[in-house]
Amino acid sequence: MPIVAFAAVIAILYFGRVFFITAIVATTIAFILEPFVALLVRARFPRPLASVVVCTVALAFLYVIAMAAYTQLIAIYADMPKYGERIGAIVDGIQQRVTNLEDQTYRMVVPARQRELLAQAQADALKQAQKAPKRKSAAQPAAPLLTPAPGVIPEVRIHPESSLLGEYLSSRLSDFYQVLLMMSFIPFLVYFMLSWRDHLNRSFLQFFHGEDRLVAARSMEGIAAMVRAFVVGNFLLGLLMAAISSAMFWMMGLPYPMLVGPLSGFLSLVPYVGMPLALIPALFAALGLNRVPVYLLVVLAVAMLHLIAMNLLYPKVVGSRVHLNPLVVTFSLMLWGFLWDAPGLLLAIPLTAALKAVCDNVKTLRPIGKFLGD
Repeated sequence: MPIVAFAAVIAILYFGRVFFITAIVATTIAFILEPFVALLVRARFPRPLASVVVCTVALAFLYVIAMAAYTQLIAIYADMPKYGERIGAIVDGIQQRVTNLEDQTYRMVVPARQRELLAQAQADALKQAQKAPKRKSAAQPAAPLLTPAPGVIPEVRIHPESSLLGEYLSSRLSDFYQVLLMMSFIPFLVYFMLSWRDHLNRSFLQFFHGEDRLVAARSMEGIAAMVRAFVVGNFLLGLLMAAISSAMFWMMGLPYPMLVGPLSGFLSLVPYVGMPLALIPALFAALGLNRVPVYLLVVLAVAMLHLIAMNLLYPKVVGSRVHLNPLVVTFSLMLWGFLWDAPGLLLAIPLTAALKAVCDNVKTLRPIGKFLGD
């Protein structure tokens, strides 16, 4: 029965991943915004009005960030032909080098005499192919020419060439629609979680009695504090890395440092794959200069910043609040990444830390909490 129950839970999490990801994202945002709502409530604001004010300010903040990114993206779109030409030149150069390497390997491996025999055989085959059409029998009648009847316009059908991107988008259209539909619920979920927080807490605690009710309340407080500390710590560290990255790219003379810097800084915080992800926008911006020293300088700067942040700053700012050992973190990233793909990698650590917060407050589950901890 435990094996069947575990398999059922895994199946529910996998097939309902869009629903669960939406609910978890909305809950996380509500945990982050709750202190601001509580501050307005202490200032004599009704909780529904305070929730409206906080959600409106948060949406306005996101709108300002989106508009700033949009202006940068418009400029990048105008320069896209130049970047496309340089990317094509780089790809052609790599293909030429691979071809030259194959030719050199062929000359080293295949003896000279065997190469001459192979070249002669290829030349003979080419001559035979050129002579083959001339051996047609003279008695063979020529194919009649099909001419349209007078006054009849022949029908011409044009078959449009299919685009790989178009085929991918059409095949994933239902998935995109489902994701967009669920994302549209996030603002409403956040508002109702904030405005109905007291009612939801009281109703949830009614499921427990006696000491279990106190344990449930402590678990909820522990989860909220952990999620809030984890997200805020990552956000502050991402802001610091975004500012440093933007300053470095500006000093290097890279185009669009105010867009590339924040992208590189926040992508660097993704567990295990942060450094290659952080290099993608920086190297793309370096195409505007297209010089080998610039590429090397970008790689060294991003790598050094990533190593310093993840080995010195991340344990101090974020790791001290999560208290998970590296083995558990690795397994959680594997599990949630398998179930929910990229969102699973981002949510793996807070989900596992929330599970640890529950185990630490439930007496029978404390050994599991100690196993998960550092």
